[in-house]
Amino acid sequence: MARIVMKFGGTSVADLDRIRNVARHVKREYDAGNDVAVVVSAMAGATNQLVNWTKQASAMHDAREYDVVVSSGEQVTAGLLAITLQSMDVHARSWMGWQIPLRTDGSHGSARIADIDARKLVERMGERQVAVIAGFQGVSPDNRITTLGRGGSDTSAVAIAAAVKADRCDIYTDVDGVYTTDPRIVPKARRLDRIAFEEMLEMASLGAKVLQVRSVELAMIHGVRTFVRSSFDDPDAPQAGPGGLPPGTLICDEDEIVEKQIVTGIAYSKDEAKITLRRVADKPGVAANVFGRLADANINVDMIVQNVSADGDFTDMTFTVPASELDRALATLKDGGVGSDYADIQGSADIVKVSVIGIGMRSHAGVAAQMFKALAGKGINIQAITTSEIKISILIDAAYTELAVRTLHSLYGLDTQ
Repeated sequence: MARIVMKFGGTSVADLDRIRNVARHVKREYDAGNDVAVVVSAMAGATNQLVNWTKQASAMHDAREYDVVVSSGEQVTAGLLAITLQSMDVHARSWMGWQIPLRTDGSHGSARIADIDARKLVERMGERQVAVIAGFQGVSPDNRITTLGRGGSDTSAVAIAAAVKADRCDIYTDVDGVYTTDPRIVPKARRLDRIAFEEMLEMASLGAKVLQVRSVELAMIHGVRTFVRSSFDDPDAPQAGPGGLPPGTLICDEDEIVEKQIVTGIAYSKDEAKITLRRVADKPGVAANVFGRLADANINVDMIVQNVSADGDFTDMTFTVPASELDRALATLKDGGVGSDYADIQGSADIVKVSVIGIGMRSHAGVAAQMFKALAGKGINIQAITTSEIKISILIDAAYTELAVRTLHSLYGLDTQ
């Protein structure tokens, strides 16, 4: 029998009927003889309500008390699911982060996991007890409740799976797997049976919303085989998919993928804004000054393009920041920059980043050339480009998002495989 960690997101536990459906999924694995731990999120909308109440109570609230409040949503869900499982004759109990304990650093609101003492969990699982764990939360070095940031329950689940040495971690959500691209844009998008950790990490960081980036990083570091599955599937339906795997998408080491596609998926992100600095002084230290100020303001920079200096004295520089940070980034750079390091600064949020991802790109030439030619044929202008071994990202006008995604999805044969 296997040791399994099952994680259920907010939409999966949105009300009591859905919690009962989740309990049926858990009971199926329990009745099959598997050792089971379950990680739950707060009910859909609960965390937003708790955050709003905290802000209404005080705009300058104590971050430690913020964590006490917003972590309570997961506590409610864990208790309700444990009660429901007990009513179905499943031996279950709820666990809060501090009871495991799941230890974190002291960064309230965005804590990082430092250590998990899984001995009690493993002992109870061995006694056929289902551990129902409140995700998203841990305990700081000074014994205060901490939270892991939005989407942190995914991270909790993968970290616990690594700590208990689980055979797999099943992430149940409102979609039935990872697709080659967004099915809302490309109806022919296909669900992938398998995807490599590196590919999933790129897709998650480049716009795919299926998994939180930190959870994929943890899964890759610790080699946790992770399934993305739908909680809305019938719990009593056959569980053997292609190759004997459960239905959904397996995220695994690339060695488990026998036939690697050149391109696995197309991702896009609308949460991008472009900043252009005009007539930048072409001398050492200017870039360090520009990006140092942004770093000091905790503003992340992504794509960077600098033109060749035409006259040897001045150049232009373009880079991207999160759209939500555009105004703050512009204010940060205008303060002391214009007139000294550069002559003018411009910002725009009507852009999108489109990315082509695939581990097969490591061993195949011409992927970028095909991409640029196809987009040129559709009249789509590329404003910036960045690459890695397994991805190519471009910046284009937001108006061309759907056309670009559909064009690239067809170009690399993802419509028909």
